[in-house]
Amino acid sequence: MQESDLLSITTTLLWGAFGLAAVFGALAQRTHFCTMGAIADVVTMGDWTRARMWALAMALAIVGFNAMVGAGWIEARHSLYAGPRLLWLSALGGGLMFGFGMVLASGCGTKSLVRLGGGNLKSGVVLLVMAVSAFATLRGLTAVARVATVDAVWVELPRGQDLPSLAAGWLGMDVPRLAWMSGLAIGGALVAWVVRRPEGRAAPVWIGGAGIGAVVVAMWWLSGSLGHVAEHPVTLEETFLATQSRRMESISMVAPLGHALDWVLYFSDRAKVLTLGVVSVAGLLAGSAAVALAGRTFRWEGFADVEDLARHLVGATLMGIGGVTALGCTVGQGLSGISTLSLGSLLALAGIVAGGVLALRYQAWRLDRRA
Repeated sequence: MQESDLLSITTTLLWGAFGLAAVFGALAQRTHFCTMGAIADVVTMGDWTRARMWALAMALAIVGFNAMVGAGWIEARHSLYAGPRLLWLSALGGGLMFGFGMVLASGCGTKSLVRLGGGNLKSGVVLLVMAVSAFATLRGLTAVARVATVDAVWVELPRGQDLPSLAAGWLGMDVPRLAWMSGLAIGGALVAWVVRRPEGRAAPVWIGGAGIGAVVVAMWWLSGSLGHVAEHPVTLEETFLATQSRRMESISMVAPLGHALDWVLYFSDRAKVLTLGVVSVAGLLAGSAAVALAGRTFRWEGFADVEDLARHLVGATLMGIGGVTALGCTVGQGLSGISTLSLGSLLALAGIVAGGVLALRYQAWRLDRRA
């Protein structure tokens, strides 16, 4: 493969990622897909509708990813989430921080992009602060603290931390076969739970859940199959084109926000190139804005008061630090990561949900105290 071929494939990858992210943003805007909203609906009103939408997206992502592993198209070990080193404290602690922060900031990074597309200027401030704190946790002051503390606590597994790889050693079976079997079983169980209640069979749940789950799967294929180069003509190493990590990636919205800010600030530096994550940020914003404008729901909105601003600033900072520490957000870990059936992703997701519930309880306590 020649370098000119790589350039052509990279261009295709970037446009494909932009288009898929735009579909994600459009669906999220149209169906009100939101993880924080799903948790809040359950905690405050006992309404599981959006939780079932999220579970359906998760189910489709799990089935699709593991079907591709079973077919030999991709391997879980090539992702950020399924390596042998389990950073369990980072996953839990970072997830807790992110979950608590997303409630204070009225939504995760993905929801903030969707809201910004609909004219919410508060979300623009949240995204900017989140990008700065995320990049600092990747390479700055908080990165040093992260590496010296929670990242220093880990468990080395003999195989990858995805469930099929772990089970392969115990059962003596090959990973691809276990992947499609476990993906189908777990994904099928989630779908069964979704349709168990009437609200899980509603059209918006299936449009949002199935559509977003399909986007996650398509992004995995784009990055892990089309973007896979077994031997780069320059480095002679295996690589994945147009990704920041040089591993296969899917949708995520914490570290990519930091990289997007870095790309904008140092645009004239030729070393700063577009990646799937950066164009995904732009695509999601474009898709959500298109739906808001077409549906005439675009409305400018700002902060109510200083307290409202302060709460969102704290929440954005927690999300930036927590999301990088946990290796992902409600989408990065809650959909992309969980689709690999990674133990770290399960821990991060548990931390995010727990942090969200704690923040909702905290806000309810503050309201009761004022009353």
